[in-house]
Amino acid sequence: MKKFAILLVFLVFCFQEHNAQNFKADNINIEYERFVLPNGLKLLVHEDPKAPIVAVNVWYHVGSKNEKPGKSGFAHLFEHLMFNGSENFNDDYFQAIERIGGTDVNGTTNLDRTNYFQNVPVSALDQVLFLESDRMGHMLGAITQELLDEQRGVVQNEKRQGENQPYGQQWNYLTRALYPKGHPYSWTVIGEMEDLNAATLDDVREWFKSYYGAANAVIAIAGDIKPQDAYDRVLKYFGHIPAGPTIERQERNIPEHSNDTYQVYEDRVPESRVLFAWNTPDFGDRQDIHMDLIASILSSGKNSRLYKKLVYEEQIVSYVNAYQASAEIASRFIVSANVRPGEDVERVKNTLLAEIEDLIENGPKEEELKRVKAEYFANFIKGMERIGGFGGVSDILASNETYFGDASYYKTVLKYAEEATAEDLRKTAKEWLTKGKHTLIANPFPQYTVTTSTVDRSSLPELGVTRSSKFPQVERERLSNGMEIVLARREGVPTIAMNLMFNAGFKTDHITQPGTAALAMNLMDEGTANMDALEISEKLQLLGASLYTGSDQDISSVGMTTLKPTLDESLDLFADVVLNPAFEEKEFQRLKTEQLNGLKREKAQPFTMALRAMNKYLYGEDHPYASPFTGSGYEHTVENITRQDIVTFYNTWIKPNNATLIVTGDVTMPELKSRLERSLKNWKKGEVPEITFTTPKQAAGNTLYLINRPESEQTIIIAGHLTEKYGDLNEVAVEQMVSILGGEFTSRINMNLREDKNWAYGAGGFVMDAQQERPFLVYAPVQTDKTAESIMELKKEIEEFITSRPATQQELDKVKTNKVLALPGQWETNSSVNNSLYNLVKYNLGDDYYQNYDATVRNLQIGDLHKASQMVVKPEEVNWFVVGDRAKIASRLDELGFNSIVEIDPDGNPLTPAVGSKGKQNLKN
Repeated sequence: MKKFAILLVFLVFCFQEHNAQNFKADNINIEYERFVLPNGLKLLVHEDPKAPIVAVNVWYHVGSKNEKPGKSGFAHLFEHLMFNGSENFNDDYFQAIERIGGTDVNGTTNLDRTNYFQNVPVSALDQVLFLESDRMGHMLGAITQELLDEQRGVVQNEKRQGENQPYGQQWNYLTRALYPKGHPYSWTVIGEMEDLNAATLDDVREWFKSYYGAANAVIAIAGDIKPQDAYDRVLKYFGHIPAGPTIERQERNIPEHSNDTYQVYEDRVPESRVLFAWNTPDFGDRQDIHMDLIASILSSGKNSRLYKKLVYEEQIVSYVNAYQASAEIASRFIVSANVRPGEDVERVKNTLLAEIEDLIENGPKEEELKRVKAEYFANFIKGMERIGGFGGVSDILASNETYFGDASYYKTVLKYAEEATAEDLRKTAKEWLTKGKHTLIANPFPQYTVTTSTVDRSSLPELGVTRSSKFPQVERERLSNGMEIVLARREGVPTIAMNLMFNAGFKTDHITQPGTAALAMNLMDEGTANMDALEISEKLQLLGASLYTGSDQDISSVGMTTLKPTLDESLDLFADVVLNPAFEEKEFQRLKTEQLNGLKREKAQPFTMALRAMNKYLYGEDHPYASPFTGSGYEHTVENITRQDIVTFYNTWIKPNNATLIVTGDVTMPELKSRLERSLKNWKKGEVPEITFTTPKQAAGNTLYLINRPESEQTIIIAGHLTEKYGDLNEVAVEQMVSILGGEFTSRINMNLREDKNWAYGAGGFVMDAQQERPFLVYAPVQTDKTAESIMELKKEIEEFITSRPATQQELDKVKTNKVLALPGQWETNSSVNNSLYNLVKYNLGDDYYQNYDATVRNLQIGDLHKASQMVVKPEEVNWFVVGDRAKIASRLDELGFNSIVEIDPDGNPLTPAVGSKGKQNLKN
């Protein structure tokens, strides 16, 4: 028996006798001779005559990390191709090896290498060397499209088979989670289906030429053969094969997974699985070996920490495992456990983490370390008993030569294991297992069942009894400084919504210049005498509050939503904003510029172009509502606004006796009043001017105002006239009338222009908000080539609504039902209740208006709706505002029977007319 065999027996005996406690890495030695052929091929030969067999193990230093994005799966696909014949042996490789008595024959691919191995009788060595050398040097001519398609299908079925297994998707998720896009390990070894489908014959041939040269390969032969004999035979068969191109080796590249990440997926698995993964040091590093030992301490054997705790003692998992998935440029440390049915995933996750954290904090015990070291050496020595296969002598030599350029590097690895102390392992665990980890939870698909149906599906079920919506009681008080308080108390949700309403708004621009009110209110929350805008924003965040300022036609507002626990501090901030605005010059200039820029955007957007121009024709230029409906003013007026104008606006209108505070939330009126008296005690009342409203001077009806917007893909049509003030009509009837004509998706206008004609994405109608006379409008953004037709359809809908086709009882019943059923949701939040309080104050409605609203809607009669329709809808008074490409729509507009057609700019100014023969502006010119 040769020296190595004697040594092996001795080592095993010593190991068993002394439990490996005093085992030394220096005592382990694999004798071999190393040769390098002239073409760069490395040959390692280990002589072992105990049986007349040899192991031939061929390693190529290429794996999936050598692939490029979009070309995944090539390394593994080529491994399959290598078993289907070469240029001089066009037959299945497995059959050839079986015929000569081969065993342990296979090929594998991983991230870093591809290997081919077999054990054969010594008498068959020449055949094996011929076959392996023919694959290495004479493969290209044997790769056909038919063979590629065949093996592509085999590999794809292998992928499907793997992913179809329980937890088969695990590595797909882990690979994407742990490695950033573009990292050499950021795709799986088996590849993506689309990449495999895209692989061409040229791609595969290029892969072979790039990586299957002799200089990129290692052959390890172990068994009953002399080293020189082996060399002579290898030189004979492989010596003529080209070295191949130089290959650039990739360096250590461990991604920084700085934060914990978490992922849950469902699969066809029998039990939930909890898995943790960390990025760890590369293969062969001292800490890589430490992680191997740490994994064994956690899960190897019944005395391991995780098995003992989770499987044996608490019996909450059926399987637990930890291992270091070592790889050449970066490794992964994996801990996973299958949760027993009926047990809690969170409990398993927390128990696993607690055991890992204990190891990180305290390190292993000495007896644990001795046990896992003994196992580590035992596994290595047992592998040395075999000449081939995974862990056998030829595998050890080939792997160390491939990865480290030193077939004896295993000695270094064993030394690392031997020298590892408990403190070393604690430090390594602390360094790597406290970095960001990825948690992956696999859960079984839910088990669903069905029940026997008893539902009659020939018709919709009847609605149940509808319950009336409830609006809170309204309470009123007045502060000593004259400010009104309106409270709708709602208990349960600790939020407070408030809005301080001033009788001001855009209408006040009538006595100053357009754009002033909007700019003044926008400036109010941009800094006080005590805080700048950023400090206000920060304090709001700390209080869990939000604050806003703004205006509409009639009201200027300062609003706030906050939480009941921070109400006092919020009111102090609110009071500071209202009482002490700084109106800093730099903030004034910034917001003035923003308003000018916004104004320009309005003049570029089709809908707001029409809204800007509309009011001066509906009300007349001397009316307080004549300025642009948006409130932003005109360029020349905004340019002329000074900071003093803003101060004047504030001093004129922001007074307590011109204000009403509406509040909704879980607060009583005595509480609220007391807090407000304290926070607003320095706010003094004063004189407030009156805005005089004259009778609107609406332009003559049936006039079309055209704003040219070249190259518009749509035409915006807005048409309407003024109707009575809020409260002068049956408002509930008006609301339902508008819903039927244009307010809902199923309204007449929308169903006509969208659903029937398909000319518009959406069309409809509404009555705009205002305390005085209000616009009743219909609108339609339509495709350009249907502009004239759409105007005709809108005219028809308006005319027929009060003549030949008035609203029907069926239509009324539908919109009433919709409104009643929507009311509870409409008042779901405190802010939505506060919005209704806003209307109640703005239009001076009775305090019980919304408490009775549900019944008022239910009791509405068709006669009430017809009466409201006759009062609101007046076809002869309708004026039309159209924004579109004049060149594409003008020829048809002259034919629609308008009394006058006027082209205007986005501010509503008439352009110099080119008068036609009928006294109209001739749009065809």
